[in-house]
Amino acid sequence: MFKKQKTIAKKIYFKGFGLYTGKKVNIILNPAPIFTGFIFVRVDLYKRPCVKVSFNSFIQKEIDKGIILEKNGLKIYTVEHLIAALNGMDLDNVIIELDNVEVPILDGSSKLFVDAIEKVGIIEQDAEKKFFSIKEFFSIKNRKTDGEIIVIPSNKFEIIIFIDFESNNINPQNAFFRKENQFKLIAKSRSFCILKEKSNNFDTNEVVKHILLDIIGLFALIEIKIKGKIIIYNPDNAIIIKLLKTLIKKIIILNKLKIIKIDLNKKPILNIKNIKKILPHKPPFLFVDKIIELTDNQIIGIKNVTINEYFFNGHFPNEPIMPGVLQIEAIAQVGGVLILSKVKNPELYSTYLIKIEKVKFKDKVVPGDIIILKVYLLESIKIGIIYMKGIGYVKKNIVVEAEMIAKIVRKKINLQN
Repeated sequence: MFKKQKTIAKKIYFKGFGLYTGKKVNIILNPAPIFTGFIFVRVDLYKRPCVKVSFNSFIQKEIDKGIILEKNGLKIYTVEHLIAALNGMDLDNVIIELDNVEVPILDGSSKLFVDAIEKVGIIEQDAEKKFFSIKEFFSIKNRKTDGEIIVIPSNKFEIIIFIDFESNNINPQNAFFRKENQFKLIAKSRSFCILKEKSNNFDTNEVVKHILLDIIGLFALIEIKIKGKIIIYNPDNAIIIKLLKTLIKKIIILNKLKIIKIDLNKKPILNIKNIKKILPHKPPFLFVDKIIELTDNQIIGIKNVTINEYFFNGHFPNEPIMPGVLQIEAIAQVGGVLILSKVKNPELYSTYLIKIEKVKFKDKVVPGDIIILKVYLLESIKIGIIYMKGIGYVKKNIVVEAEMIAKIVRKKINLQN
């Protein structure tokens, strides 16, 4: 039996002051639909810009100031204790509204966030929770600090941390996270600092528990739950970031390989007749033949490339190659089906590309190829704006990929007497 995604049962309200900016801020945690993830929304700014909790939005070079997220110049500061609470409480989907640049520090821990979440309750959602399982042992070392991380396969998420900084202020300590009900003990550990002028002796596990708390927050940047045992000795920012990058790379490789398992002969969810009713495009400019998978935030379409395609007459007669721009168009059309399938009377709407970026052409597409086009939303649809990524595969190889921003617009209907 699979584990379901989770969100909070009701809205949660907080107010306080930022640690670094000192600015007063109000925040609201909102229940969110499946596959939303954790998203921050600046409700005080025009068009309510948002930043998703992901490694792509994480400012690595400023990690000494905590976890800072940024998108298109918009920054959200000191999010680590909040996203640690969300991740540690095994939540998947929450929208966080705030009216300033920084999450309030509150008591310097995650305790107040956790207490509030427990008070309103957690609900399961009608979608499977996504996991990445560690399949093989690997380790990471930082020779400058003697820090080391060992990662071992396990059927659950475990972190064990040992610190021995050979410091007069911090005694050797250890902490672990194996079960969700243990997180409350970790959540109450507070931020700390050591004054050089004064000898502070931390003889409890408060220091290592707070390091563990911050690491649980950093794991939220991966956007998928991990199954594996992670043993960390003397962690530092550089080695933890390297661990996250290693895991993300493994996840990306796995996701790319998953496409190979698709049964191209199974009955399509949408055939060419269905697609013509959704998209405004018609042959010879329709570049998707069928849809074989369709969920709330992901779609997989098929394009059979034949020698009879009109563009092969000129591109190129002696070496027929599908133009790259038409591969991008095929991705956009599959994305259009994903978007328009969500609206009533899709024939009344059109989707228009606003921006294309991170385009890569990795191999030629020639007559006889079958392109598998996988498109998924990078963010929830907001005010008709869609941010999505598409990948095209031929057999086991990626041939094209791109990120796109599109807009859904209702068609203007001219009434005639």
